[in-house]
Amino acid sequence: MTTPIDATLTDAWSRLDQLHSKLNVDFRQWFEDEARAEKFTYQAGDLFVDMSKSYLTDDIKAALLELAEQVKIEQRRDAMVSGEKINVTEDRAVLHTALRREKGDEVLVDGENVMPQVHEVLDRMYAFADSVRDGSWTGVTGKPMKTIVNVGIGGSDLGPVMAYEALKPYVQEGLECRFISNIDPTDVSETLKDLDPETTLVIVASKTFTTLETLTNARQVRSWLLENLEKQGAPTDGAVAKHFIAVSTNLEKVEEFGIDPDNAFGFWDWVGGRYSVDSAVGMPLAIAIGPQAFSNFLGGFRMMDTHFVSAPVERNVPLLMGLLNIFYVNFVGAPTHAVLPYSQYLHRFPAYLQQLTMESNGKRVRWDGSPVTSATGEVFWGEPGTNGQHAFYQLIHQGTQLVPADFIAFANPTFPLKDGDNDQHELFLGNFFGQTKALAFGKSADEVRAEGVDEALVSAREFPGNKPTTSIMAPSLTPSVLGQLIALYEHITFVQGIVWGIDSFDQWGVELGKQMANELTDAVAGDEEAIAKQDSSTRGLINYYLDKRTK
Repeated sequence: MTTPIDATLTDAWSRLDQLHSKLNVDFRQWFEDEARAEKFTYQAGDLFVDMSKSYLTDDIKAALLELAEQVKIEQRRDAMVSGEKINVTEDRAVLHTALRREKGDEVLVDGENVMPQVHEVLDRMYAFADSVRDGSWTGVTGKPMKTIVNVGIGGSDLGPVMAYEALKPYVQEGLECRFISNIDPTDVSETLKDLDPETTLVIVASKTFTTLETLTNARQVRSWLLENLEKQGAPTDGAVAKHFIAVSTNLEKVEEFGIDPDNAFGFWDWVGGRYSVDSAVGMPLAIAIGPQAFSNFLGGFRMMDTHFVSAPVERNVPLLMGLLNIFYVNFVGAPTHAVLPYSQYLHRFPAYLQQLTMESNGKRVRWDGSPVTSATGEVFWGEPGTNGQHAFYQLIHQGTQLVPADFIAFANPTFPLKDGDNDQHELFLGNFFGQTKALAFGKSADEVRAEGVDEALVSAREFPGNKPTTSIMAPSLTPSVLGQLIALYEHITFVQGIVWGIDSFDQWGVELGKQMANELTDAVAGDEEAIAKQDSSTRGLINYYLDKRTK
């Protein structure tokens, strides 16, 4: 196990500290340089990325790139994509990038080329997707499938549901996907209540086929299917095999559940759950949008991967954005980061990024087990514009906490609507452009007074400005562009993890609460001896539950 380079002991870190101590952000002055926007705007695939309203200066950019060199980000990146086991706490390779590479490529893990396996699964996925889409895959009564219900949690839910919502214009007419993740009975009940079991296909996504929430929900869906088929006078023998498939590598447990192992689609331990939407975990998306669109989706990932691996560092967008986030966290002291898509289709994108970034980089020890030497991780959050403008933008504009923000928008709308003579998309993007401008330049007290505002209200109407943003635009939201956006943030997350010296690919912090939940089963069921062993708070909460629960 290699020892991480301590970024805080590098010359570049000291240089960044000095630059921050002297930093006087004044966007109005900075933009007197007409070249600033062009200097800090970059192209990565189809993404046009304007970082000119960020805290980048020539000196800060140079120091950040020195930091990248001194902590050996490029070497770690190359180790990742070549199949080295950089997930050291689990002794695993980290090869989500292999999921979208071309069939003829070679990527070795323990001396074996994994690309034939990747494309064998993809080919099987595409064949199955086509059989559902063309109606040749039928349920136990011979009817084609109309609704796909994905049962998963974490990466087996957040990725597919985000991508499905983002790409709804590409979904085949007559098909619908729904998603069950929460073990709260409400989730499964509400999702199934108006479905026809004869035309419902269920995907159970669990690599080990042991995930508590997923298997509990899967059993509930199986019971619903069998009970309702029986009510409708339909046969139930063999129904599970006709209405369920699995995304799993545990074929024994898949078969025990009633699913035909031939309809199980696997992925590998070198694919973390939060990096798996482009694997078999993306099966509901592949069915919904079809193999060609899904292939374009993978092509978008590959385009960003190629940029990250080959673009020069001074124009490498994931590298620069990741380093800039380091500057915000570790020097400016900004603990949160907003992602604000001006696209309703991306309404689940911030939630997806929460898992990607916070499960990856929410760590307090480095990959060799030693304590971290700086703040790590960011709290990612956000909502689509313009909804967010009427909710939390107040704090970003005039609050006391600095919130760096990424704004995402598309030049072309899916639905070009007009409100009278006004183009509604132009009105929408006016907000996108206007918000980043307002955050950057604000409104001075004198400008407020010039509008005739009473002096007593001037301070309330003043906007300090100098709030950092990055603007990301693309021609339109296509499968390829979505893949590019996801891969962009994957690589941003990677860059930050290397600077902090942490293993971004394990998630041990997820385990303890789940373990304790299992240990409390008897107490929650009312076992007095088990209740007595609990701390006073937990005991009081369980007793309240037992007193109020009606069965």
